[in-house]
Amino acid sequence: MSFLDPTTILTTFGYIGLFLAVFVETGLLVGVMLPGDSLLFVAGFFASTGHLQIAFVVIVAFIAAVIGDSVGYMLGKKYGPAVFAREESFFFKKSYVTRAQTFYEKHGTKTIVLARFMPIVRTFAPLFAGIGGMKYSLFLMYNILGGALWTLSMSLFGYFLGKTVPNADKYVLPIVIGLVVVSMLPGVIKLIMSRNVKK
Repeated sequence: MSFLDPTTILTTFGYIGLFLAVFVETGLLVGVMLPGDSLLFVAGFFASTGHLQIAFVVIVAFIAAVIGDSVGYMLGKKYGPAVFAREESFFFKKSYVTRAQTFYEKHGTKTIVLARFMPIVRTFAPLFAGIGGMKYSLFLMYNILGGALWTLSMSLFGYFLGKTVPNADKYVLPIVIGLVVVSMLPGVIKLIMSRNVKK
């Protein structure tokens, strides 16, 4: 689907598309399917070719990520229990909640930073912080740190690849696929391990 394609989002909507995609993925449950990591990478790559400005890419993505997580936290604090009562849909599955909850319980406050690099968990982590009553000042500190690390690492990776590798556009698609696969690995490994334990 085109709305899940980083290139389409950026070429059609530019910085506004970048902001909205990052904000929705990190702040609203319907954003669980949006391409966070690959979007930032492609935005950085576009900046290396002059289609975007890398400073604006980083600033826009960082602000969207911090605001998005803050909204997720507020939603969790106010409406948290209602999330568990929702019926499953294309964008929402109970397994997403279970996976994020397990990760949050295991890693505590560090989840707000670590989850930035994990699809699905990234969307639900701030929600659980709100449900769990984490002090907002503490949450905000980890939110800012995680947002900075995530947006800088992903966008600068794409930017420097585009600047240093000849004909780098040939490698964008394989790298984007690689980012998706790597980001999904922890969940896949956990699923395999849990099945082995049950057996």
